[in-house]
Amino acid sequence: MRITIRDGGPDDIPAILGMLDSCVEWLVAQGRTGQWGTKPLSQNPKTVESVGRYMAEGSVYMADADGVPAATLTLTDSPGAYLSQLSPPGEPERYIHWLASDRRFKGHGVGSALLAHAAEETRRAGVSLLRVDCYAGDDGKLVRYYESNGFTRTEAFTVGESNWPGQLLARRV
Repeated sequence: MRITIRDGGPDDIPAILGMLDSCVEWLVAQGRTGQWGTKPLSQNPKTVESVGRYMAEGSVYMADADGVPAATLTLTDSPGAYLSQLSPPGEPERYIHWLASDRRFKGHGVGSALLAHAAEETRRAGVSLLRVDCYAGDDGKLVRYYESNGFTRTEAFTVGESNWPGQLLARRV
């Protein structure tokens, strides 16, 4: 399978939302509903707005597998407002939002290829800190996934009244 990374844009929003829905379906099938719930994220106006907003603020990258959109992430200069309670890093950073893959491509390295691309783009921009946050509940597999891609845990946090458990991670590039 040939993986290519390309710049994404507004025309990719339907594919990105489809990837997010694929992730929710996969998580639900595993009984892991704490991360994103049970309903397709494409039906959540806040999610649709968030994908578009981060796209406008940053750079969207798409990983195509043999020409088919397989994964995505967006890179911006700061975390989401929901992390305002955490202390800022005190240096320029790039921040990963909405890393997701079409679960048909699970295990083919599309997510890792995007994370490597994000690290290279961060380094090329003259920034040495790349950060990401993720769901830290259930079995902790998502946190370990980022660790396997060169990130280190920096700060645990919770979001909202539901106390959604999150983990902030960082990678020096």
